Amino acid sequence: MFNFEDQITESVKTSKDKFSIQAKQYQKFRPHYPALLYSFLYSKVQNFDTAWDCGTGNGQVAIELSERFKTVYATDISENQLKEAILKDNITYSLSRAEESAFAENSIDLITAAQSVHWFDIDSFFKEVRRVAKPNAVIAIWGYNLLRISPEVDRIIDRLYNETLNEYWDAERKLVEDEYESIAFPFKELEVPKFEIVVNWDFEQLLGYLNSWSSVQNYIEANDVNPLDEFEIQLRPFWANDVVKKIRFRVFARIGIVEK
Repeated sequence: MFNFEDQITESVKTSKDKFSIQAKQYQKFRPHYPALLYSFLYSKVQNFDTAWDCGTGNGQVAIELSERFKTVYATDISENQLKEAILKDNITYSLSRAEESAFAENSIDLITAAQSVHWFDIDSFFKEVRRVAKPNAVIAIWGYNLLRISPEVDRIIDRLYNETLNEYWDAERKLVEDEYESIAFPFKELEVPKFEIVVNWDFEQLLGYLNSWSSVQNYIEANDVNPLDEFEIQLRPFWANDVVKKIRFRVFARIGIVEK
């Protein structure tokens, strides 16, 4: 169900929303996280009553959590993203900042933030996590880094990422590049296995994913042209329309126990 307030708070209005414009592309083309990641998370959770997926976007993680938890709360600052979410009876979607939830103290068993925590006021978010988490609840923040395909294709993607789009990445992207290692994580941290997203995409799926990048949208806004037009020309000799290639994303995660 949706729980949008009639009046959006000023704090939501002024939060950094980088994905409303391309919400449909985000829903269609963003890769899904591996089942092994969820299995690891569930092995650390003590109770499966309530989960909060913060920065839920289109609800990809919330849908997975809803298979195990009685109630899932999924929040985001983008109404357009939430409109793309799949509805389920045990998921409540709401428009809310990560740092200012409406949840009661000591009420949540698992808090997740997938490919999103770098957009938050992280210290304030962690303070909110400590407030709403039950004793020994699990907090998990994770994401994935630059896709890898093949040496010749990777070189073109790297030029797009590091040169064409370099000045169009928001500063928060640096936290993704260092795989959240520079974030002060004030919880009892667990050792996390290595995870990987593996998908098989054709050329149009790759372009769809790249168009969901915030830097591409920033470039278009600044220059009134899509940088992927030139990228497509460069990549075509290495990728025919009817070819499907294996794409790999390295997943990184920081997972901890909220001790009280």
